[in-house]
Amino acid sequence: MTAPRWVIHLPTTLTSLDETTRLAAALRESLGHVTAIDFGETTLSEEDRQFLRTRVWCDARLDGAGRCRRRNDHDGPCGSTGE
Repeated sequence: MTAPRWVIHLPTTLTSLDETTRLAAALRESLGHVTAIDFGETTLSEEDRQFLRTRVWCDARLDGAGRCRRRNDHDGPCGSTGE
């Protein structure tokens, strides 16, 4: 049996999905070296509707190159660089 993973809920003062997505991308760029953070599982939700989550990144496995860093529901093939 493996130990349960924990999730940090980090509220913001932002009021649009686009702004919040940009913040998530900035956090991934600045903290991507921290191996304890699984940015591929990042989701966003409205403060009062946390049960409705929007996935930020595709995170599909790439052949020997980690995971896709493109936005969720992206056009074209998966890739190791973000959009």
